[in-house]
Amino acid sequence: MKHDTTYIKKILTGKARITDKQKFSCIIFSVAFVHLFLSITFGYFKVVPLFIFNVISMLTYLSCTQLIRREHFWSVYCITYFEIILHSFVTTICIGWKFGFAQYIIALIPVGFYICYTMNTGHRKIVIATASALVATASFLSCKVLSFFTTPAYEHRIHTWELRLYIFNSICTFLFLIVFSLIFISEIRLSNAQLRHQNEILDKLASTDPLTGLYNRRSMEVFLNQALKSESGFSLIMCDIDNFKHINDTYGHDFGDVVLKEISHITIKQVGSNGYVCRWGGEEILILVSSSAKETAGRIAENIRRNVANHVFELNNKWIHCTLTLGISAYKDGDTAEETITNADYNLYQGKRSGKNKVVA
Repeated sequence: MKHDTTYIKKILTGKARITDKQKFSCIIFSVAFVHLFLSITFGYFKVVPLFIFNVISMLTYLSCTQLIRREHFWSVYCITYFEIILHSFVTTICIGWKFGFAQYIIALIPVGFYICYTMNTGHRKIVIATASALVATASFLSCKVLSFFTTPAYEHRIHTWELRLYIFNSICTFLFLIVFSLIFISEIRLSNAQLRHQNEILDKLASTDPLTGLYNRRSMEVFLNQALKSESGFSLIMCDIDNFKHINDTYGHDFGDVVLKEISHITIKQVGSNGYVCRWGGEEILILVSSSAKETAGRIAENIRRNVANHVFELNNKWIHCTLTLGISAYKDGDTAEETITNADYNLYQGKRSGKNKVVA
């Protein structure tokens, strides 16, 4: 398994994800900027109620920075939600429907679902998001109905900017939707990457031995079944650490663990891409070599034996040498995996009886 470890680390620590503080800061400063523009516009045209409303809204959003610092995100969302709806009603009463201010309510629906889902709202996420969407829909329709029964008091002062404000409001609405869509896609991508990494970790934990990092018995059984189905043949090498009980009894189990881990490292290095290495049980290591040629398995086994014999094992200022005995068996047509393992184990036993620290094929 290959990973971009730096990127994965960022994902797991949350550094690659846009934080809630960043998201809500982006929301309030963007909306505050919109209200600043509208305050200037309505002030220029002397639409006093909307000028005052937008100034108050802008100051309210800027004051929300304190809530964001305290991580009161739900309060910030509620303020934004109700301010946008109230603003749509006020603009409809003052200047009419056709300037497009009610469009901001439409943006509340998908943004509301996103915010409710990503925030800690417990099991009520869908209920809250759906309820807020229904209220937003009802508000939008109510603004439209209201426009039929009211005569805007200030429409004549600003009618020359009808198209400009409609375009401005449309652009702002779509920009908010695009930005939140991009954030949503980014978070899905990061969540998927995090999930893949976690699955890989779980898969590795399920398929490897935690002490040595070698494949476990369950994994080797899968590899053996695959090898039996292939036509290329294979060989097995059964390895056993000589006098391992004596090492544990004399130097302690911690030293025994060091021996197991370092021998496993040597074995993996020598086998490389030629097969699979498994901790078969205790101090036994089983190697599946992807070749039925005894010369290949013999060369790998001898390299392992020699490297282990020459290696110095050290822990807490104690040094020892250790040896391996290895038995080799090539798969024969008609044999089962168990029979091939038994043959390798028999050859290992012969090596133990004849002096240890040797390879027997």
